[in-house]
Amino acid sequence: MSDATSSQSATELLGVVLDEHLRWVGQWHRAAFFRDGVGGERPSAPAAFAAWCVAANRDDLVHQPAVLKLATLHEQMHRQAKLALLKASGGDSPSEAEYEAVIARFEEFVLHLRRMERAFGAAASGLDPLTGLRTRRGMMEALEREHNRFHRTGKPFCLALADIDKFKNINDTYGHDIGDRVLGATAAVISRGVRSFDEAFRMGGEEFLVCLKETEMEEGYAVIDRLRLDLMESPVLLTDGREIAVTASFGLVEVDDGASVDDLLIRADRALYQAKNAGRNRVIRHGVDRPAAPPAPTKPARPRA
Repeated sequence: MSDATSSQSATELLGVVLDEHLRWVGQWHRAAFFRDGVGGERPSAPAAFAAWCVAANRDDLVHQPAVLKLATLHEQMHRQAKLALLKASGGDSPSEAEYEAVIARFEEFVLHLRRMERAFGAAASGLDPLTGLRTRRGMMEALEREHNRFHRTGKPFCLALADIDKFKNINDTYGHDIGDRVLGATAAVISRGVRSFDEAFRMGGEEFLVCLKETEMEEGYAVIDRLRLDLMESPVLLTDGREIAVTASFGLVEVDDGASVDDLLIRADRALYQAKNAGRNRVIRHGVDRPAAPPAPTKPARPRA
């Protein structure tokens, strides 16, 4: 591994891995069909992928599901390719089925690698590749900027923390691919539902944050409750014609003089927790809406004589 390669990030090395494997597949073709498997070891293990694994481990990405999937595809592809070369070295060309198995794995590997390359590039830019919203990376900076503007100009703003209701049930019932579609659809509803000068972020998992600029509590409530209704009226349509109803709970808070950005996020989270406990699919305003009183205990009826 060269010094230059060892200093590159996992994101940068993905391009190197792709280029090397595009060269490798040509080497494999020649060895499998025209050279009787000669040179099988050399084209079977491009060095850049090993360097990428080291970089992924260094960047604490190695346990990400997408990274694990890429490593599995890589191992399967090269194992099948090596078996084909061993067969060729014995004088038999790989069968059509063996050839197709290697090429199918190669195409799947390259497709997944390109997706990861785009995703890592988007993440580096502060955009969530799944939803297109900004991530936590730029969120705090944007909120601090709005907080400073409030102290400088006196113009208020509101934060709304949203959480998709029963999202784990969606993943467990339909699978993570459909869960990802629900996340993307929710982000689209949020993007359409807020005003052009507001900002929306994906907090992580199924949580989103909306910053409503130059907005007091009551106006903020009107915007967020309309967004809640839009989401409820926008089910996710599956290919088999079924629909997944999607709702979310919201915690809304307005800035005040004594609250830091962290304080506002904590308050919004408490209001969201209250919305969940109150039955979900609702907007709770911090400091305005109070939790419903628990039902009074009923006295057991006296037994009749």
